[in-house]
Amino acid sequence: MIRFHAPRPAFAAPSRRMFIGTTTMGLAGLLSGCADINSNFPPVGQPAGPGSAGPVTGNVIGNGPVRIALILPLTAQNGAVPAQALRNAAEMAIAEFNTQELTILVKDDKGTPEGAQAAAQEAIQEGAEAILGPLFAPTVTAVATVARAVNRPMIAFSTDASVAARGVYLLSFMPQSDVRRVMSFAAQRGKKSFSALIPQSSYGNVTEAEFTQFVAQSGARLVSVERYEPSKASLEAAIGRLKGGIGQADSLFIPDDGNSLPGVVTALQAAGITSRSVQFLGTGVWNEPRVFKIAGLNGGWFAAPDGAGFQNFAQRYRARFNADPTRIATLSYDATALLGALAKQQGSQRFSEQVLTNASGFSGQDGIFRFRADGANERGLSVFQIGAGNVSVVQPAPRAFGQPGT
Repeated sequence: MIRFHAPRPAFAAPSRRMFIGTTTMGLAGLLSGCADINSNFPPVGQPAGPGSAGPVTGNVIGNGPVRIALILPLTAQNGAVPAQALRNAAEMAIAEFNTQELTILVKDDKGTPEGAQAAAQEAIQEGAEAILGPLFAPTVTAVATVARAVNRPMIAFSTDASVAARGVYLLSFMPQSDVRRVMSFAAQRGKKSFSALIPQSSYGNVTEAEFTQFVAQSGARLVSVERYEPSKASLEAAIGRLKGGIGQADSLFIPDDGNSLPGVVTALQAAGITSRSVQFLGTGVWNEPRVFKIAGLNGGWFAAPDGAGFQNFAQRYRARFNADPTRIATLSYDATALLGALAKQQGSQRFSEQVLTNASGFSGQDGIFRFRADGANERGLSVFQIGAGNVSVVQPAPRAFGQPGT
């Protein structure tokens, strides 16, 4: 595990968390961890040669010798708010770590594939050695076509695993990690037979696939999986089908959010299915106060990042920008801090595949994470239990990969 102490800004309370940064600890562990990696990999992310960088246009953050792009939907109607928070977080990382190595070329993709492709081409012409963003899956795909042509790695923020690929790394909160973490914990607690009640949605499709895969790989018993549309009639019909076999299951997986969960729990209770008769399991979409207040979910377990890191980050963000950050703002912060550290200490290999996919991973605002060779990520998550309108940690997030929970 490669860990770095974050510099403490004057306005931040001392933090016990470990963050990516640029300290004297360096990347010795990273180097040793990469020593045996096959050197025949194609050169992903090689730095631009002398004189290859054109003049910079538009907004920039920092003035270091290594240029990276930050591509976001800054003027898109449905993306401007999170995009601004991601941009602010990158600026915050540069300032807090006093990063002298990077110049961030901020580009607006306008929320469209065409805009994203144009932004990527402009950034590459200006000498970008790596790309942070974009946010949406279609724009990630568009930028990837440009980045791959010149062997520039991407760290994108989409949650759609289908756009991940070699050299296109996702630093988002992946629902697959939530599912595997809470299911692993349930198995550790002796749960052996599982049913699921899953909404008909793209999120439901992803979580169902991971759920059924985990059950098959772990040797547990799959009792039933029922899907429902966003209507009372569809929900009640699904629960009716579920009820026939629920007595054979010791756990019920429900990957729905605070908008729908009150109705789902009420319908389950009406059918005689309660948290006293079966263990309720959820994902990170349960991680909000509205869900904690659903009495019928008391005792339920879900997986999510440890909140202490984000709370500390949010305090510092508010002090700097006089606004609350969106939940995903830490992604840009961690990505910027990581590339800054690598630029300072890794020389010509700074953004190579071997370095970015180091198996020991990195430690950021939301805990440990690492990139897989296929572009997806793995995170160390906590498991929480709902009770009395709040949550408590029943198994803390691991501090290193290879520990329980990873």
